[in-house]
Amino acid sequence: MDTHAGGDVSRIVTAGIDTLPGSTVRQQMEYLRDDADGLRQLLLGEPYGIPEMSVDLLVPATHPEAVAGYIIMEVMGYPIYSGSNTLCTATAVLEMGIVPKQEGLQRFKLEAPAGLVQIEARVRNGVVESVTCEGLPSYIDSYRDTLLVPGIGDVTYSVAYSGGFYALVDAEALGFKLVRDEEAALAACAHKIIEAIQAHRGFSHYTLGDVGPLPFLHFMGPEEPVAQGYVRSRSATYVHPGVICRSTTGTGTSARLALMHHEGRLAPGDKLETVSLRETG
Repeated sequence: MDTHAGGDVSRIVTAGIDTLPGSTVRQQMEYLRDDADGLRQLLLGEPYGIPEMSVDLLVPATHPEAVAGYIIMEVMGYPIYSGSNTLCTATAVLEMGIVPKQEGLQRFKLEAPAGLVQIEARVRNGVVESVTCEGLPSYIDSYRDTLLVPGIGDVTYSVAYSGGFYALVDAEALGFKLVRDEEAALAACAHKIIEAIQAHRGFSHYTLGDVGPLPFLHFMGPEEPVAQGYVRSRSATYVHPGVICRSTTGTGTSARLALMHHEGRLAPGDKLETVSLRETG
């Protein structure tokens, strides 16, 4: 089933794959990553897919509280969590009847490689009208580091974890307005920054351990006040190598929220609205 969240396309694979080794969804993901990566390459490469899309493989849940598990495949590999992929997977399990629909608000849990994720869906007249998902605990790993990036110069960045490690950079400082005509230039700039950071250092989650090299970068535009405790900002998320996401992404926005909280600019109940190059959230 093909789905999308904010323009980011996720293809949900529901059958046709043998039972994977591993007692948890994370272990099953690691098996694919280490021993069977041909499946990801097949599904994301021509003629069956494109690098800009994602694939979510449904697997049986291994946690008793979850209704289903899912493994995320992207051009960068196997993220252990993704907001847009979670929204798409949740929509698919409802529309396919894996989770029976209930009129009004219903809640259930999915099992990502990172662990349990709380889902809240609203169904109206038998159709999934909206889905929200709980993000993972997010934090700042490093704040306003500076690195000499070949072809760009000194770049100031922070690193947040929000389901994956993100470099957060000021778009204006790098000469960008975050409009669609800049998409290729944004990808080229982000590629250089990510390559430089990966060569400079690695990152490890405080409980999950090694989750791979830093694969994401989030361009942050100026913040525009909309109302008390509510700001809007143009944003763009890059997935290494070479992809600018069609939406601003859930994990990219969560990383930015972690930065705002770290800087003392975010109170409980405050709202950040991010706007992509394609004018989606």
